[in-house]
Amino acid sequence: MNRNEETKQEQTGRISQIQKNHYTIITEEKEIPAKLRGSFYEKEGQELPVVGDYVTFRYNPEGESMILKVQERKSFLQRPDQSKTGVMQYMVANVDHVFIVTSLNEDYSFNRIGRYVSVVLQGGAIPVVILTKADLCSNPGRFVREVEGLSDKVRVHAISALYGIGLKELEEYMQPGSTICMLGSSGAGKSTLLNAIAGEEKMKTGAIRASDDTGRHTTTYRQLIRLENGVDIIDTPGMREIGMAAAEEGIDDTFADIRALEMQCRFRDCKHETEPGCAIKAAIEKGELSMERLRLYQNLSKENTRNYAKKKEISKWAKSYKKEKHKGHWDL
Repeated sequence: MNRNEETKQEQTGRISQIQKNHYTIITEEKEIPAKLRGSFYEKEGQELPVVGDYVTFRYNPEGESMILKVQERKSFLQRPDQSKTGVMQYMVANVDHVFIVTSLNEDYSFNRIGRYVSVVLQGGAIPVVILTKADLCSNPGRFVREVEGLSDKVRVHAISALYGIGLKELEEYMQPGSTICMLGSSGAGKSTLLNAIAGEEKMKTGAIRASDDTGRHTTTYRQLIRLENGVDIIDTPGMREIGMAAAEEGIDDTFADIRALEMQCRFRDCKHETEPGCAIKAAIEKGELSMERLRLYQNLSKENTRNYAKKKEISKWAKSYKKEKHKGHWDL
């Protein structure tokens, strides 16, 4: 086959699923099994495709097609890998809105929502907090107001997918060609919400345990589902915790008002404790800033700095190890 014939077979598609080294590409016509070109493993620093990526691939009608390259991303979500110190876990790419799904029961956590929002803003997407199971809450408006107070970058909706409450509000995000990613804990209602949006059962849902008000993992891997209205939805496995690393811009965007206040403090290294001329303390005394938001901002910033430094140190060691091993200085 000459080069011209090969080029004719090159197509563009989107990664909809990844199972170990096996990829699924979705196009307008069908789903295609694929694998990576060898150069992805040979080049150091080569970005591997994630769910949501648009890729160029060479179509093979008789087997696995070959993924040639990842196209430029407009957004990219990542978080620290919980099982590998100093390593980032790449989640999804090219999403417009991220539905941060939290149920109004024992799953609700203002702290965790703040973490999600910072990660989403860092990745270049728009955070939308979806408070599910509003029918089980006596005062959902209180939680809506609390989350709205987290950041002016966040939009909040209280819904009940079971009874169709609040679903009409989500129609504005369902624009053909748009992509929505769903993040949240197991049992938060992501799959139930997806089914309600789709108007049919796209995902299996797990029962809620009465003992601790949580559910089973019903999604075990990230997958992109294309709806009939032209909207792509990426469902993700439940995440009970989400750490901070390489998310400084996202944290600053989430707490932009606190950052602005810090710039007004008399001393550049103000700790916001006993120093005179502290704009942060003045805002708290006036009721313009809550101590809870300040503590959350400080904790996320410290965690991000600590984990990012650890990641850089491990990355530096790994590069040095590979370099020395390549020179033959390591007898392994």
